Amino acid sequence: MEDKRNIPIIEWEHLDKRKFYVFGICMTMMIRVSVYPFTLIRTRLQVQKGKSLYNGTFDAFVKILRTEGTAGLYRGFLVNTFTLISGQCYVTTYELTRKYVSRYNNNNAVKSLVAGGSASLVAQSITVPIDVVSQHLMMQRKGESMGRFKVQNQDGKRLLVFGQTKDIIVQIFKADGFRGFYRGYVASLLTYIPNSAVWWPFYHFYAEQLSSLTPKECPHLLLQAISGPLAAATASTLTNPMDVVRARVQVEGKSSIILTFKQLIAEEGPWGLTKGLSARIISATPSTIVIVVGYETLKKLSLRPELVDSRHW
Repeated sequence: MEDKRNIPIIEWEHLDKRKFYVFGICMTMMIRVSVYPFTLIRTRLQVQKGKSLYNGTFDAFVKILRTEGTAGLYRGFLVNTFTLISGQCYVTTYELTRKYVSRYNNNNAVKSLVAGGSASLVAQSITVPIDVVSQHLMMQRKGESMGRFKVQNQDGKRLLVFGQTKDIIVQIFKADGFRGFYRGYVASLLTYIPNSAVWWPFYHFYAEQLSSLTPKECPHLLLQAISGPLAAATASTLTNPMDVVRARVQVEGKSSIILTFKQLIAEEGPWGLTKGLSARIISATPSTIVIVVGYETLKKLSLRPELVDSRHW
């Protein structure tokens, strides 16, 4: 039995795949440029002990801008762009899994839950090594580091971006071997699989609820643009405790998720589990609006020619 909904969903079989991937990479790159500073701020807030350096998201933004300049907000960005690959793997896995699950269950919430979790599993397997390196680069403050590794200057000169990346990669490999690049992999899965699995059902749920409350003439894209941030705030709040633990495991080189969690509670109490949440929601709100509008527009632009005028998408 088909779901009753006012907003039609463009499925995998409706898409022109070549357009989908070309437009998708361009869209993802633009989004990453706009939200990366808040990703960096969130990571620093989660790793710092108490409020030793920054008092919050805005305070961190001002201090980083003042002491490190605009470049300080983009530390590790070039390395992080390699996650474009995992991004494309994510959307492909999501759409294909939805298609597969629909053979057995046509309930939209079930399809979204299974597809979101599966997509995150695939994406994180690619993303974690990139994240480990980029997060250590994020920790490089002017003349010091908040993490385990510090970029070494050669003859008093500051290394160029790719030199810094190579230096961090070598230090990680020397200290932890190949496993060092997958440090926090389980913590990442425990953060992002639930986050993704929760986001998609809530996204469709909020869109359907808003659709039932608004006039028929209300553009679908507007409802989807509102639903995205609501779903992101919900998912972020539910998964932030694990995200704090993940960041500490990866940056501080801890090996036990449980011990890291216990140490965090002992040192900072339950409020420690909310660290970086405001930065996460602030970065998620505009980025989710752009992602949702971009993704839904991307799918409309990528529709197979014969389907473009077949119905009101």
